[in-house]
Amino acid sequence: KFRFSLLLLNLEEYYFEQHTANHIQHKGSQNERKIRGSLKICSKSVIFEPDAISQPIIKIPLRDCIKIGKHGENGASRHFTRAVSGGISLIFSQVYFIKEHNIVAPYKIERGTIEYVFELDVSGKVEGVVETLLQLHRASCLDKLGDQTAMITAILQSRLARTSFDKNRFQSVCEKLHMECKAEMVTPLVTNPGHVCITDTNLYFQPLNGYPKPMVQITLHDVRRIYKRRHGLMPLGLEVFCTEDDLCSDVYLKFYERQDRDDLYFYIATYLEHHVPERTAEGYTLQWQRGLLSNYQYLLHLNTLADRSCNDLSQYPVFPWVVGDYGSSKLDLSNPGTFRDLSKPVGALNRERLERLLTRYQEMPEPKFMYGSHYSSPGYVLFYLVRIAPEYMLCLQNGRFDNADRMFNSIAETWKNCLDGATDFKELIPEFYGDDVSFLVNSLKLDLGKRQGGQMVDDVELPPWAQSPEDFLQKSRDALESDYVSEHLHEWIDLVFGYKQKGRDAVGAHNVFHPLTYEGGVDLNSIEDPDEKVAMLTQILEFGQTPKQLFVTPHPRRITPKFKSLSQPSSYNASTADTPGEESFEDLTEESRTLAWSNITRLQLHEQHKIHKEAVTGIAVSRSGSSVFTTSQDSTLKMFSKESKMLQRSISFSNMALSSCLLLPGDATVVSSSWDNNVYFYSIAFGRRQDTLMGHDDAVSKICWHDNRLYSASWDSTVKVWSGIPAEMPGSRRHQFDLLAELEHDVSVDTISLSAASTLLVSGTKEGTVTIWDLTAATILHQIPCHSGTVCDTAFSPDSRHVLSAGEDGCLNVVDVQTGMLISSVTSDEPQRCFLWDGNSVLSGSQSGELLVWDLLGGKIRERIQGHTGAVTCMWMNDQCSSVITGGEDRQIMFWKLQY
Repeated sequence: KFRFSLLLLNLEEYYFEQHTANHIQHKGSQNERKIRGSLKICSKSVIFEPDAISQPIIKIPLRDCIKIGKHGENGASRHFTRAVSGGISLIFSQVYFIKEHNIVAPYKIERGTIEYVFELDVSGKVEGVVETLLQLHRASCLDKLGDQTAMITAILQSRLARTSFDKNRFQSVCEKLHMECKAEMVTPLVTNPGHVCITDTNLYFQPLNGYPKPMVQITLHDVRRIYKRRHGLMPLGLEVFCTEDDLCSDVYLKFYERQDRDDLYFYIATYLEHHVPERTAEGYTLQWQRGLLSNYQYLLHLNTLADRSCNDLSQYPVFPWVVGDYGSSKLDLSNPGTFRDLSKPVGALNRERLERLLTRYQEMPEPKFMYGSHYSSPGYVLFYLVRIAPEYMLCLQNGRFDNADRMFNSIAETWKNCLDGATDFKELIPEFYGDDVSFLVNSLKLDLGKRQGGQMVDDVELPPWAQSPEDFLQKSRDALESDYVSEHLHEWIDLVFGYKQKGRDAVGAHNVFHPLTYEGGVDLNSIEDPDEKVAMLTQILEFGQTPKQLFVTPHPRRITPKFKSLSQPSSYNASTADTPGEESFEDLTEESRTLAWSNITRLQLHEQHKIHKEAVTGIAVSRSGSSVFTTSQDSTLKMFSKESKMLQRSISFSNMALSSCLLLPGDATVVSSSWDNNVYFYSIAFGRRQDTLMGHDDAVSKICWHDNRLYSASWDSTVKVWSGIPAEMPGSRRHQFDLLAELEHDVSVDTISLSAASTLLVSGTKEGTVTIWDLTAATILHQIPCHSGTVCDTAFSPDSRHVLSAGEDGCLNVVDVQTGMLISSVTSDEPQRCFLWDGNSVLSGSQSGELLVWDLLGGKIRERIQGHTGAVTCMWMNDQCSSVITGGEDRQIMFWKLQY
């Protein structure tokens, strides 16, 4: 029904107004006939859309017009004027015929001196329309492109200034207007000017021309995500999504003033703050690493955050080729040879071609680049999508399809060309991993031309391993989500969104494109010549743009299970069934832990005991669970019996506060750290001090033990590693502790923690720095300024892939151990003093005494549990994660149990 679309306009052209009219053919002759339709006035052309679809749409470029006027003027006979009172005459040298019988096909062109007459239904409008056409004609005949653009912009702005948003279109009379401004709605290859209006409940866009509908309305309550966009290299875009994961947005607006864009963004973002958690690349990284997001979803989110949008073909989302085998009859996803090398850009996959390109690169004057074309551009996107978006291709290529042999004819051919072609380095688009096969099938029965071999261009030829287009997409998705790709996808992210995108690392990775493709590669505002500016912009938009850089350090790798239960060979299952050894017990413990953490919000207080005179600082529990040892700022170590609920011992080593405690394996010795610079060993069996380690020059803040090694952190700015077994018998010769390593910091160290295998240690300082140490070499792996203020607690995740730190600033920060990247940060309104975590959920003790359950991946607090009357200062959890003990500033210890 609707044959007209903005894609019939030229790039950067506007559609202003339309008038119901007749096209009068063979005027004055016996064959005279009227064709009813609609006359559309655009900034560079006149378009007539007949009502009858058998008739072609007519497009007359204004620059090809020789004369424009009222019909009957200038020597035309008088009775014609009366007959065609509302007539407009156009004399021109070229006309396009489009979509005859509503068939999408290359435009037909007629040349020669031709006159067309259009009769408006409202004759009183003829004068104004002719005036407008003459003004636009003058603009399109200016010599310089820059001058044309400036004049058309002035005409557009004057039209926008004469109109305003129609407030009668508000959804409700109670709506409060917040702001109104001018903007353009962006769709691929097209922008449509109009008025934007935001109220307390809705966002509206009203197109100046009323096309394709008088109003676009979005309810703010439905908005899920909002992004600032770079459009035409300028920071003027804003894209709004009402879905979490969709590829396409609900509206994309481009503003004329950056301030308008920023004000609107701020208003919607403030509204969202109360409803939707903010999404950052780092937050998505953690979800992806932990398996909550698929590779496909993660790449979509990265594209969206890096300014890629389905509405902007020069910045369309980019996805990698992951399969490198398009010749086999079976796709073997267990064979690494099936896959493309994700650590290299497409241009570097073929060694010989790369060497030729590098030779040219070395001889090139500055600014140098390795590849003369990009991996993503409007032309490449439409190359893939021509079968479902033929009108976009015709719009981009002035009414023509590409040469039949250069079309997207075969997957294997396209891949081969990307490997061998001298100038073809293109990646893929998300559609290759979606579930809509229509871009592979010529279901519109388009005539896309005949190839040299004589065959017509039809459906895309699939690789032998794909039985159908559906099967091809399914297998491509399986490949994208395969273990191999999951283990290597971070390497491709480094190239496209990460640290290998620019600078020395890009050169080393053979990943250098034309300087104009990078954000900030050219400052359009500094170009004064309007012609040069328009030419530069056109060149950049057609050439393609590199995504915004999201990461400046190596991207963390995905955590892939070494073996998945689904892919277990049957022999393995049989053997474990026969011999229920340690492994199955481990699995049971793991299962109970998972179950416990998924129910952690159901923690209930069972009993509480006030056994100290000051804040509790440490908790250690015997293997049997019967004896609980606690330290306190009241300088005592206490032993409490869980069975009898009685205090059994109270020991004091000095009059200074004790800061932490632990039990040595075998449960015979308790070790306590003290503010008097010492570490004390206490024999439970003999009931007396067994050893003292005088190892620091200031208070010892925290101790850990593993495999006959003691790790002590101190306010003297060091963490020390000691070897040695304390004396077996009190009173026997003091044992000599050997200092194995000293890990030096700039300021006092407040907390430390060990990884599961004790090869890594994490420390947190008074100034908010978190440092990850490699204990095998006693060297720093990463030093991250994480918090403003003291780090209260730190711990590795059970798989040692991540470190969580809690600070005085109320933040919980997750750091990737391999790369040192801060990949998630959630904030509470008060400090979290201590915590326990399983890698996904966190149970933290807050300054106010509440226990908080956090969903780190969702970035939110799931539960608040009333606990102590002062800050929670320490926590302990059993192996099965089913019982918890907390200590607080209120001098109490509390026993908690999970209630399933």
